[in-house]
Amino acid sequence: MTETADDLSAPLGQDKPRRKRRLRLPFTAMQALAVLLGLFLLTFAGFAIFNKDPLGGEPMTRIAISEKGADKAADEKPAAGQDSKQASKQDGKHDSQEAPKQAAPGEQKTITMIDGSTGARHDVVIGEDAGDKAGAASAPPPVMAGINPKLLEKSRYGMIPVVADGLKPFNVYAADADRAKAAKMPVVAIVIGGLGVGAAKTADAIMRLPAAVTLAFTPYGTDPGKLAERARAQRHEIFLQIPMEPYDFPDNDPGPQTLLTSLSADQNMDRLYWHFSRMQGYAGITNFMGARFVATEPAMQPIIREAAKRGLGFFDDGSSPRSIAAQAAANQAMPFGKGDIAIDVVPTPTEIDRALNKLESAARERGAAVGTASALPVSIERIGAWTKTLGDRGILLVPLTTAMLKSKSS
Repeated sequence: MTETADDLSAPLGQDKPRRKRRLRLPFTAMQALAVLLGLFLLTFAGFAIFNKDPLGGEPMTRIAISEKGADKAADEKPAAGQDSKQASKQDGKHDSQEAPKQAAPGEQKTITMIDGSTGARHDVVIGEDAGDKAGAASAPPPVMAGINPKLLEKSRYGMIPVVADGLKPFNVYAADADRAKAAKMPVVAIVIGGLGVGAAKTADAIMRLPAAVTLAFTPYGTDPGKLAERARAQRHEIFLQIPMEPYDFPDNDPGPQTLLTSLSADQNMDRLYWHFSRMQGYAGITNFMGARFVATEPAMQPIIREAAKRGLGFFDDGSSPRSIAAQAAANQAMPFGKGDIAIDVVPTPTEIDRALNKLESAARERGAAVGTASALPVSIERIGAWTKTLGDRGILLVPLTTAMLKSKSS
């Protein structure tokens, strides 16, 4: 046995301490964590690939569906000899435990039912007369005063326009105008949009602007039909704004039931019927936002075709230079108009007056021009003042339908 110098100098009778051997794992803690994370991701990917749920984990809800008649009979039949008060208590207990809570009279809620196997969606209204109003966000409005009932057709959302006996809503609901005079001199039309939401600003537009100014209503608000009815009573011509998809959707969202390029033609048609049902008496429809939608031919063509079939005109507000609406309307021999000047892009008196001067110049050059604006107080004030002296300058203020017909004939 060979001894080293350290061994010879070590104290006698004391053994050299031995180092304990530490158990070493074949992998580090970080490597173990990486392996576990990899297994989790692999499991998740496998679930996503092989699971046939097309909703991808989208939240769903389940509701109980029961026969209305059977539930009612079961609830109303008390036990023999049972005190009526006690029976009433037990019936209430039975309802709370086994049946979904019923909505109060007039109260409605819309839920979306999703088919777990196909991913199909169905809007269902919970509340009074839900079976007749399935899919509607609220009860359909009553038929407005002064509406020809022959020009209405019942849909699942309410009454929508239709052609009947050779009569078209575009012609019947166009505001009165001296068209013979309009054919001989330059004309301008003004369309005020965004009405129906905000009763005060809508009332200002209705009462403070000349009757020849056309008012465009969105389908939203608590009762847009009532405000539209008031506008017609003041001899304003009205158009219905249809919310359509802009390029920056959904960051910029026009509102519920917006027509989208990602939806099928049938889905967009169903949404269009919902919008149609919100009021009556409009001569035509116009886009509300929608720069992407009006530029997408497969999405836009069915909408134009349906509106033409129902005797409506189409007004393109001019916000999208790539819009295909003009050609689509021409293919359907449909009354069409397009906005030339956005009057209150810069909502100051000076800029609004400048825009109105440009509108006059366009009317003189082309015979007809259309300006669009919102119901801002400054816009209403400046447009109202401008129209008072318009005739003195040799230009006639006309409803939008008159300008559309003149543009078509020229």
